[in-house]
Amino acid sequence: MQPIYITYLNCFDIEAAALSDAEILAAIEESLAMQGRRETEIEPRVHLEPRAGVEGHFNVLRGWIGGEIDAAGVKVVGDFVDNYKQGLPSEFGILNLFDPRTGTPRAILDASGITDMRTGAVTAIGAKYLARKDSRVLGHIGARGTAYWNVRLLDSLFDFEVLRVHSRRPESRNAFAERLRRDLNKEVIVTEDWQSCIEGADIVVEASRLSEPTPMLKTEWIKPGALVVPYGTMSAVELSLTDIMAKLVVDDWGQCKGGKFGSLRAHVEAGKLSEQTLHAELGQIVAGLKPGRESETETNLFWHRGLSLSDIALGHAFLKKAESIGAGHRLRYA
Repeated sequence: MQPIYITYLNCFDIEAAALSDAEILAAIEESLAMQGRRETEIEPRVHLEPRAGVEGHFNVLRGWIGGEIDAAGVKVVGDFVDNYKQGLPSEFGILNLFDPRTGTPRAILDASGITDMRTGAVTAIGAKYLARKDSRVLGHIGARGTAYWNVRLLDSLFDFEVLRVHSRRPESRNAFAERLRRDLNKEVIVTEDWQSCIEGADIVVEASRLSEPTPMLKTEWIKPGALVVPYGTMSAVELSLTDIMAKLVVDDWGQCKGGKFGSLRAHVEAGKLSEQTLHAELGQIVAGLKPGRESETETNLFWHRGLSLSDIALGHAFLKKAESIGAGHRLRYA
């Protein structure tokens, strides 16, 4: 047997590869189009809750992308809400890529940053197809790692005039706003409550960190014609939210319709979000198989739970970029 080597990219290699915002968005948009054309395979994520009394769990995501990428991948990401008390990020992830013809391992990547970037990119691509083109006000709930990339990549597409952010802890939301001011060179409004952040916004993103389902986001605050993107682990929206929507869109119905977690879990269980009420998966819209926004008056909702396909596509893009600049580590496997 010939020697087998795998490529390892740690967090410093990912940082060195430094994909641009446009490169991140392009990789994710193409992977969504491939999903829409059924050039991929995806299995619903599974969860592992290892210890009673610990506020956290592991997500395991699995999938395959064809085309030029032609890779199978498995990502394991820990989601532990109280990590900030130890000075740690709430999420750590590892992405493993394999040859789908032989099962041979190809690469191991630090996926903590990749998770944040691909989540923000899916939010932004969803808004590209479902929000008003003249959206100028963003209201964002939550300040974790994915929140930064939500705002950064959304702003790269919409160039907002008003950016409003809120999260539960003042130190968290203030630090988040300061980072955005520095990197986007824009004023960012920090609000003291959910209502003043959300009310009147053209695009509303809910990425909260609730310990149990609590209807913090009120349906009456949503501006007609807005896009709402809820993706917190625990539901923060009222059951009536789906009633005002012209289109309900998800990233993958297979994983949205089942499982313990998710911002619209109660809506699925109540039958408000079903195969009958679902407009499309985002990939079908990106691929041109279903329409996105069709009028300025539509109020739309996009729920994404996170796609293994996005991790694989962005991981592949980082591998190519890292190779071009000589970053990464070659490890002997067998």
